[in-house]
Amino acid sequence: MIAAIRTELALQRDYLQGASLTSIYLGGGTPSVLSVDELNLLFRDVYDLFPVDKDAEVTLEANPDDLTREKLFDMARHTPVNRLSIGIQSFAEADLQWMNRAHNAGQAHQCLRDAAAAGFHDLSLDLIYGCPPTSDEQWRENVRLAFDYGTPHLSCYCLTVEEGTALHHFVKKGQSPPVDEDKAARQFEYLIDACAEQGYEHYEISNFALPGRHARHNSSYWRGQPYLGVGPAAHSFDGHRTRQWNVAHNPRYITALENGEIPCEREALTDIQRYNEWVLTALRTQWGLSLDDLAAIAPSYPTRFLSDVTPYLQNGNIVRQGNRFSLSRSGKMIADRIAVALFLGTAKK
Repeated sequence: MIAAIRTELALQRDYLQGASLTSIYLGGGTPSVLSVDELNLLFRDVYDLFPVDKDAEVTLEANPDDLTREKLFDMARHTPVNRLSIGIQSFAEADLQWMNRAHNAGQAHQCLRDAAAAGFHDLSLDLIYGCPPTSDEQWRENVRLAFDYGTPHLSCYCLTVEEGTALHHFVKKGQSPPVDEDKAARQFEYLIDACAEQGYEHYEISNFALPGRHARHNSSYWRGQPYLGVGPAAHSFDGHRTRQWNVAHNPRYITALENGEIPCEREALTDIQRYNEWVLTALRTQWGLSLDDLAAIAPSYPTRFLSDVTPYLQNGNIVRQGNRFSLSRSGKMIADRIAVALFLGTAKK
């Protein structure tokens, strides 16, 4: 796999047309299982093949059980990683067991103590709310602990039951309770208030950061900037209208790269697709959606948006500041529903 990824990096070296990298993110799975030497094989190629900003954000996505004290100190000394995104999910044993996580509560705490000792202070923690075993009291405790560790960035997601997953099967068979939407909404609202009191900016629906600590990498997705994804199932976007994605099958991915081929599919986005994606992503952020951005797609789109958005301005779910539109607090509670209602074309169906 590492050899295949290195081959793809070389084949994709011109994708970003010489633009300097402002962020590097190893994620989409468990890259923390790689050794420091293996990580450095990949980093060496990235830095040799692409111009990289001196202050680039270099993030490793990790599970707590992979982050031993020895590994954290080794990474801090010998890799360019300067940010960790850790899948804590919860500090409660019952929650972690229900989620079938590999780590336990003790490992969640220990990895954060060890990360700080190793010098990693740019951290993002993933937390999940709305789980059946997660009481309001436990959710408040999860959030308090995240603050106590001085975490500058939080990514908090509501439990969702995706069709075809084991959880969907358990719910359907009555072996697990369905998501309690009222409880999930309560916990989300508590999160918003608690983060505001601690000085965090709610800069995207699921993301909270202290001033100046936004995730640069993820922000590039939400703001429509070009990015290159390398590895199985990785997606790339040229910043205009072309998207590509690699095959989500490890053996086929490796075989193709051994033959010097990038196993990807491409599509050219239509104006309607670009509009709908911009509505979906931009409205979710604190920067909001600009009429100028819509006009850059098609001259008629600002007029169409103004017509469709009027009911949401009137009921207070969307607020307007000049040419920019963003979700209000009440709008954030039904963000996806609003976005779908504002979509053009067949995406509404």
